[in-house]
Amino acid sequence: MFSTQELEKARRRKDLIQIAQDGNIDINRVLSNLRYEEELRLLQAELVNFQQWVTRRKLRVAIIFEGRDAAGKGGSIKRFTEHLNPRSTRVVALSKPTEVERGQWYFRRYIKELPNPGEIVFFDRSWYNRAVVEPVMGFCDKKEYEQFMVQVPGFEHMLYEDGVQLIKFWFSISKKQQKKRIESRLLNPLKKWKFSPVDRRGQELWDKYTHHKEQMFSKSHTTFSPWIIVKANNKKVARLESIRYVLSKFAYSSRTKHKTSILPDPNIILRYYRHIEQIDI
Repeated sequence: MFSTQELEKARRRKDLIQIAQDGNIDINRVLSNLRYEEELRLLQAELVNFQQWVTRRKLRVAIIFEGRDAAGKGGSIKRFTEHLNPRSTRVVALSKPTEVERGQWYFRRYIKELPNPGEIVFFDRSWYNRAVVEPVMGFCDKKEYEQFMVQVPGFEHMLYEDGVQLIKFWFSISKKQQKKRIESRLLNPLKKWKFSPVDRRGQELWDKYTHHKEQMFSKSHTTFSPWIIVKANNKKVARLESIRYVLSKFAYSSRTKHKTSILPDPNIILRYYRHIEQIDI
């Protein structure tokens, strides 16, 4: 701990660091958090530039965040959006379909949420509910599941042909890490709302989730709409690298002026292929 006298002498951050080093005080965790906050600030500034470019070019950008429960999807979306202009940014997190929607073509409720020209839309889960969550939890029947798996590549090819820029993230965490995060939600009064019985079932049905996840990749990973795996056991690293990936995909203006790297770490961000090493197997 710092003494009162030491704190009074410090005028800058580096003074505190020097005092800690002289006193053998371990501040590695603090320094790591400071580096994260600074890197996040720089990348969020790049996102602001990127959004302005998307608006000027009237592009339509849809970014899907998928993964097991507690993988860090919502936290990453928050860091993407917290400084963007809300007039041209939306977060879509649909609840279960109504009776009317259940009688419609499955993709219809998502089509109306797709980005308009000049807009970025973040999907906190998406139509891929039907590929993993719904069959695992028994929310759809076999026929509905198989029909979806046949139709989804064609649906996404139509989006591609129509000019929608679609990015599909899968946030990958280990079973041990998922258990730890679910338990922490129950202990945190500010996060209890995130917990649902489905979360607990995710641990019990881990292998079934794995099977359906692999089926999803094999049927819907295409050249025009690939799956991007984000190793997310470390939340902060996953947030930074997923932002970098999105920025790296577009030749937005001011690209030569950025103050931090927008190239993602290939050890964290990986394009799916059949023999890729995953941590949520």
